[in-house]
Amino acid sequence: MKLATFRGGVHPFEGKELSRHRAIVDFVPESETMVYPLSQHIGAPAVPAVKVKEYVKVGQCIGLAQGVVSANVLSSVSGTVKAIAPHLTASGAMVQSIIITNDFLYEKVEEFGKERDWTLLTREEKLEIIKAAGIVGMGGAAFPTHVKLSPKNPDAIDTVIVNGAECEPYLTSDERVMLEEPEKVIGGLQIILSLFPNAKGVIGIESNKPEAVKKLTEMSEGLPNISVCPLKTKYPQGGERTLIYAVTGRKINYQMLPADVGCVVDNIDTVVSVYQAVAKGFPLLRRIVTVTGDAIASSVNFRVPTGVLYKDLVEKAGGFCKEPAKILSGGPMMGQALFSLEIPVTKNSSALTCLSRDEVAESKESPCIRCGRCAQVCPGHILPQLAVEYAQRGDLEMFEKVDGLECCECGCCSYICPARRPLTQVMKQARKDTLALKRQKGGR
Repeated sequence: MKLATFRGGVHPFEGKELSRHRAIVDFVPESETMVYPLSQHIGAPAVPAVKVKEYVKVGQCIGLAQGVVSANVLSSVSGTVKAIAPHLTASGAMVQSIIITNDFLYEKVEEFGKERDWTLLTREEKLEIIKAAGIVGMGGAAFPTHVKLSPKNPDAIDTVIVNGAECEPYLTSDERVMLEEPEKVIGGLQIILSLFPNAKGVIGIESNKPEAVKKLTEMSEGLPNISVCPLKTKYPQGGERTLIYAVTGRKINYQMLPADVGCVVDNIDTVVSVYQAVAKGFPLLRRIVTVTGDAIASSVNFRVPTGVLYKDLVEKAGGFCKEPAKILSGGPMMGQALFSLEIPVTKNSSALTCLSRDEVAESKESPCIRCGRCAQVCPGHILPQLAVEYAQRGDLEMFEKVDGLECCECGCCSYICPARRPLTQVMKQARKDTLALKRQKGGR
């Protein structure tokens, strides 16, 4: 079978064997303190919808979306609002947060868990339910889902792609969902397809997940508008641009949205969350998190209520079996290195990867040897070493001219570089500075 893919990419150590056979376990909070940052999504932070000392219930909106691109934040427990104050998040930023003292009673709001016949709902009603449920892209970007599913011209969308690639090393949460809850994946995709009258659904799954490919292929038999596309196992196969190209052959650049080429792309857990909200009446209150790495006592996939602190996940996984040299929120290619575990699980928390070695810190940078490996693996087809030279000189105009803005920050160039140069980090900062400058000048 020919596997769909893209040009470039790398094959890092997968590390998935540590947790891929570990069934999802429901995490029951034992700590009283639950922390809900008001910015768990791209766009404007939510604003507090509760006050200090107010009693809240499971499923209650405690942070109200503001502006066009924003998302509600809901409480996963019942209890009393202890404080509304800045709290450390995985990005390293202090973010205004609702801090709740869990009373462990789990009193729920009315209508919580009330099933619906979603086929009787209008397009507008479905989108309003998704918005109220606070659903965002759970593959990492955390773009508000109701906004993504509301393009200017719904009739122009002909392909809805479900991202089941899960190409990031060590992560297995999406794979477990596909194996354990395939009916919810199919159900969520059917709901999303009902929003786009001319669209077909394609579930893209990397070939290193043969059981998931088989199961979802069987589940989609008899559904003429849904199919499974096996993908070549290669990083970053699950990147939005690379996935769209692999499945459809269409190309997008940094200035385009998937909708510009007739596509909508959603992560596996996002699609399941749509099904849970629209069909089952459950808002987004939980996240599947892979706790893994050679420094953790037991690798596990937890179904975690949002608001739980990372330190509690480590404790429930048996603590550390080795002294961790690096702990990442996410995986080793695109995850954020942490200096504290007093950080809450949010909607876009995918994993806690605990490693006994910090290979980046151990490596020593040396001058570029002009080997060209970074250009060979770059999925954006740019010349990283050239873009980095201009970035380091502060020449942002030339950085843009050599297509530096097309960098998707996947880390392939840094991974493959024999000189151990921090190419991705330099380009990430240069992209940020260039885009900020363009916004100041009124450009996109």
